[in-house]
Amino acid sequence: MESPHEHPQEDPPDLETVPPDWSNRPDAPAAPPPTPPSPPRRLPKRLAAALVLATMTVGAFGGYTIARSRQSNATSVGTTSAASVTPSTNAAGASVTLSLAQIQAAVDPALVDVTATLGGSGTAKGTGMVISSTGEILTNNHVISGATSISVQIAGTGATYHANLVGYDVTEDVAVLQIPNVSGLTTIKAASASTVSANDAVLAIGNALGQGGTPVAAQGIVTAVNQTITASDDTGSAQETLNGLIEISAAVQPGDSGGATVNKYGQVIGMTTAAASSGFRPMSTASTATTTTAYAIPIDAALSIARQIESGTASATVHIGEHGLLGVQVASATGYGSVSGSGAPVVGVQANSAAAAAGIVAGAVIVSIDGHTINSATDLNTAMATTHPGDKVTVGWQDSSGQSHTATVTLRTGAA
Repeated sequence: MESPHEHPQEDPPDLETVPPDWSNRPDAPAAPPPTPPSPPRRLPKRLAAALVLATMTVGAFGGYTIARSRQSNATSVGTTSAASVTPSTNAAGASVTLSLAQIQAAVDPALVDVTATLGGSGTAKGTGMVISSTGEILTNNHVISGATSISVQIAGTGATYHANLVGYDVTEDVAVLQIPNVSGLTTIKAASASTVSANDAVLAIGNALGQGGTPVAAQGIVTAVNQTITASDDTGSAQETLNGLIEISAAVQPGDSGGATVNKYGQVIGMTTAAASSGFRPMSTASTATTTTAYAIPIDAALSIARQIESGTASATVHIGEHGLLGVQVASATGYGSVSGSGAPVVGVQANSAAAAAGIVAGAVIVSIDGHTINSATDLNTAMATTHPGDKVTVGWQDSSGQSHTATVTLRTGAA
């Protein structure tokens, strides 16, 4: 893919060197001994993706590839704590800037690695943020999309728990999970997006590449606010538009979705949700460098939706409880030879799912749900978004030879 920039961009400055100085202030807390720098982190130019049952989300906007940062692993079929750092004010009431290590010490204990089991199609991994001491977790909807079960691990190294899906908003890409029967968890400290300006230093902290362990921080700066992007999966299907986003220059990687975008005071300003990657090949070498633009949902907007979900108040966009799972992985009709020229082509079916019970197989094209025409994977997402496990729906599809079929199926448990 061609770079959207005429010239390579320089790497964003380290947090400790972004004005104002992060560490050489008389009111700054003492920083721990320095650690050797990590190798540069790069975002792959192409990512696997999905909003329904695929394994991540990728799309195009303004010359960029907008990638949902959920790490997937497709297959054939109490809490730890860290030394507390107070990222608020000094004795004089002034805000205190922190070093990179101090920020991670404050934020890491309030992060979780999220693993979504996708039935027979494997697992997907992302990040979540603890928003209540009794185990409520904020994450992206696309992180847990299509899950038959969800687990979370505190700070990537602590206790692992089963998590229930409280609800989600597909339109805003927000979901809330609940760890049952826990207390005393460390929570994030949030700052309103109204405090965010271009050139602010930031960290994007999360479960990079879904590898687990101590959360990884990608350094960068805010490059714009109030941005709009259109995100979709790798085939251009399941498109949705997200508004009001914070744009940052940081090497966000698959698995970082749902993680924390943090300011220089250790406060969470956003939830990392998508990234755009563009490569260029220097004239004098055979190597390829990559620049990355990432996007975060402002944390106050995400928390507002979370509060609605917690209250149990459903709406046209907010779904309370688990999603009824049909059990298909679908793609854009473009390039997949849809028999009718429309519909949602099926590229995979989960074992023991409602779709499998109906006889739907890869190569079929879903053309209707409850009599409503399905023209794309996005239409299928919309039709299924308000369903619950146990609901009955009538599915219309064409098989690979063009023959039409219908069946009424009972939806099974699925996170989204």
